[in-house]
Amino acid sequence: MKIAVLSPQPNWVLSIIADDGRFGNFDVSPYLEYEAFEPLRDYNEFQKVFNGGYFIEWDCGADLSADTIEARWQVMGKSVQ
Repeated sequence: MKIAVLSPQPNWVLSIIADDGRFGNFDVSPYLEYEAFEPLRDYNEFQKVFNGGYFIEWDCGADLSADTIEARWQVMGKSVQ
């Protein structure tokens, strides 16, 4: 999966649209207990997410692969092309 659009939402959720048209949400909150993700407990830091297509990354260095996101996101639908 390649991430086409990424948008931070309240409650540490990322709204994601994949390059194949699937869209849904990914909850980052379970990761906040890990040391690498601690800075993201500050919601302002969480919002500074960068879309690398096959990964996402924050200023603090925390990152997640598109494969990890695809395995655990909640797909809500697929846009009709």
